[in-house]
Parts: sequence; structure tokens; C-alpha cells
Amino acid sequence: MSHVQHQELIATLHECVMACNHCFDACLKEEDVKMMAECIRLDRECSEICAYFEKALARNTPFVAKLATLCAQVCEACGNECKKHDHEHCQKCAEACFKCAEACKKVA
Repeated sequence: MSHVQHQELIATLHECVMACNHCFDACLKEEDVKMMAECIRLDRECSEICAYFEKALARNTPFVAKLATLCAQVCEACGNECKKHDHEHCQKCAEACFKCAEACKKVA
């Protein structure tokens, strides 16, 4: 498959990377950083797998289905953690993660 066929997924992955990076940074500035530890960890995991998958799609990886499955799992885990927190950045990140998980499932 050509990366052109995955333009929408690439954009969704990029949006998720940006949301996770913003959430990661904002969580580090929260008053109770220890309470945010799992959110911070998953923000980083999610950002990194989405960024890798985005790059892999751009270079026409033969591992689309496997990477999409993994990415969906990580996005769901991050989204589930973020939605536990009332912070706006966490809620927006959860939304982006769930959107990305669904997009990944469609190509898995």
C-alpha cells in the first residue's frame, strides 16, 4: 500500500502525537506530579509508537497491520488513563487517543 492511501491515518497519528506531547508536558507541571506518573508514562509511550507508525507508513512499511494493532492498544491504554483525570489536557489527549485507536483498528 502506498502512503498516499494512508494520508488520513497519518494525520490522525500526528494529531495524537501532538496531544500526547502536550499532555505529557502539562502533567509535569501539575501540582501532584506523582499522581500523574502513569499518565505521563503512557503519554510518552503513545507519542512514540504513533510517531514511529506515522514514519513507517510514510515509507510504505510492510508491517501496517501489526503496527496498527500495537498502536491501537497503546492509544487505548493512554486514553483510558487520561480520561481518569479532570485536567483539560488529559481529556483532550484521551479524545485524540481514542480517535487514533479507532483509525488504527480500521487498518489492522
